[in-house]
Amino acid sequence: MTPSLLNITPELTASVATKTAAVQVLLAEIAGQWSPAAFANSLGAEDMVLTDLIVKSGLPIEIFSLDTGRLPLETYDLMAAVQQHYGLKLKIYFPQASTVEDYVRSHGINAFYESVDLRKACCHMRKVEPLRRALAGKKAWITGLRAQQAATRVGLPFREYDDGNGLEKFNPLADWSEKEVWTYIKQHAVPYNALHDKFYPSIGCAPCTRAISLGEDVRSGRWWWENPESKECGLHVKA
Repeated sequence: MTPSLLNITPELTASVATKTAAVQVLLAEIAGQWSPAAFANSLGAEDMVLTDLIVKSGLPIEIFSLDTGRLPLETYDLMAAVQQHYGLKLKIYFPQASTVEDYVRSHGINAFYESVDLRKACCHMRKVEPLRRALAGKKAWITGLRAQQAATRVGLPFREYDDGNGLEKFNPLADWSEKEVWTYIKQHAVPYNALHDKFYPSIGCAPCTRAISLGEDVRSGRWWWENPESKECGLHVKA
């Protein structure tokens, strides 16, 4: 679905209000009990909801984003919009230039299409390694993951221990539906990625993201040439 097609019902309004209050309580607890904590803002719709809540609550939670070097123009436009709308300069982490150069020289600029291993290697150097630097010294990190997003996220808890990064991980929107996310965005005039209006429910790197058709799973536009069971970049895979 696209934001323009959303019909905000009284039931949606009530459920969003209830869940928003719960998220606000959880975020305050994280800020108070797990400092220093950080929020990994991938600039998706869910992450914009959390950005809005964190900034408006004035919580001492660092907000950062990963610039893989291959993001869509619309994502960079949203980065600029976030700064203008909230007065917030995102802390940006980039991949190590030498690692990217070695990969491209050895395998080619679009080698990630050739095998799952090469795709995961690309994700690792562009996302996983920068994330580890971003989380260094933190006690907890926050994500915008939802259980309904993918087969790999069924049963997603609100809190879990991240073995790979060695800290607590919180998923405050784990039980939110896509409609609830967009209800919050529309009710609070939250800026969002323009690609969402073009049937891109899940947005990553430009070469690995496409629009979806009516009825397709919301993650079907990510790494669409792979099986659903392998569709994670490594940021959210348990060690």
